[in-house]
Amino acid sequence: MVPENVIREIEASVGQEQVLTAAEDRWTYAFDATEEAHLPDLVVFPGSAAEVAAIVRLANEHRFPVVPRGAGTGRSGGSVPIQGGVVLVLTRLNRILEINTQDLVAVVEPGVILGRFKAAVEEQGLYYPPDPASAEFCTMGGNVAECAGGAVAVQYGVTRDYVLGLEVVLPTGEIIEAGTRTMKGVVGYDLTRLFLGSEGTLGVITRITLRLVAKPPARQTLAAAFGTLTAAAGAVSRILASGLAPTALEFMDQVTLKCVREMLPFKVPPQAAALLLIAVDGHPRDVEERAGAMARFCEEQGAKPVLRAKTAAEAEELWQARKVVSPALKKIKPQKVSEDVVVPLGAIPDLIAALEELSQRRGLVIPCYGHAGDGNIHVNVLYDRGRPGEVEAVEPTVEEIFVLVRGLKGTLSGEHGIGLTKAPYLGMELAPAAIALQKRLKQAFDPNNIMNPGKIFPPGEKAKDPRV
Repeated sequence: MVPENVIREIEASVGQEQVLTAAEDRWTYAFDATEEAHLPDLVVFPGSAAEVAAIVRLANEHRFPVVPRGAGTGRSGGSVPIQGGVVLVLTRLNRILEINTQDLVAVVEPGVILGRFKAAVEEQGLYYPPDPASAEFCTMGGNVAECAGGAVAVQYGVTRDYVLGLEVVLPTGEIIEAGTRTMKGVVGYDLTRLFLGSEGTLGVITRITLRLVAKPPARQTLAAAFGTLTAAAGAVSRILASGLAPTALEFMDQVTLKCVREMLPFKVPPQAAALLLIAVDGHPRDVEERAGAMARFCEEQGAKPVLRAKTAAEAEELWQARKVVSPALKKIKPQKVSEDVVVPLGAIPDLIAALEELSQRRGLVIPCYGHAGDGNIHVNVLYDRGRPGEVEAVEPTVEEIFVLVRGLKGTLSGEHGIGLTKAPYLGMELAPAAIALQKRLKQAFDPNNIMNPGKIFPPGEKAKDPRV
């Protein structure tokens, strides 16, 4: 619990109107995009790095948890205050401080909405590539804390490839600068990369310096329908090896297609078992040639039909349909567990085939979609709490998925992070010595374990999956 006298100190620091103490207000910040929820003792909206530091120093002195939070769009429970304490909502830190067209650099605060930032950059003729499906409402700080990806990662990479430097409030209250403003820099340890994907367990990010690239002048989008899942999955690595350099290469299976079919700008045959969404960008003439070559190549791989967006509006409809797949799956079953596993490109057909068999054997619907171009497949286990046996089947099914992925030399998470939901399975991927080393790093940064405690590392032996 946060002592009353400390609450008064926090109110004096940030302003009473920036502190929520009523239970009904605090419940609003008790959960993220998972179904897990825990009530915080206090919710605070700091307005500067100095205010963040003052709160963190109090937490370190009085030993209460601090949980950084952006828009609460995370899918692994990373911002859920499972041990109570103070939720630091960073949405007031929402300024785009700089977009420098000469240095190709931008500086932002963590509460800036990604979509707003991308639009502001593009107004200057530049481009910030990372584009998770939640771009219109997720925050830049959350993107850094989870190392967000998105559809264009196959060509442009993920958030970590664009973060040059950070301002961070450490768990002991000091404010440090990590990284540089330059494209190169090897002075000391690379602390910037250590904070990337750290899920708020090592400090509070209060400023971000980002690398920008030139805005591609043209982009075209195609949709290739395949008669079987394995045919679509097998085409992925061949497309990537073709030299046609797709900007994005996304995959949707028949279940996900069914959920978003009415949103598509053209008809996809009902017998289509899978759809690949493909984008190419660059110089207009080159894009036109590559899009045509891509269509022909997909036809050679057995795609029928291959449809090409005729206008920017049609292309936007296609990508919008892809972005809403996750919530659209609720049409099939009211509950779901979402995983974001990654396997080597050549293993995608094996993964898809094994998931089909697992779905039939377990009697659960397991739709797949996602970033096939980098092997990042979103596997969803759908269930209904009201149907006997379904809830009990979910956790062993998830564990079997992870065993399958590890057997294919894959990883348990490509962009959602470990947080709370995957912590029970951490030992399936990391050796005890690697986990112990990471725990020592956590202790070095956060000796009193106040910063987002209970995340990433399981409390003991394998715990129950908190989502089920």
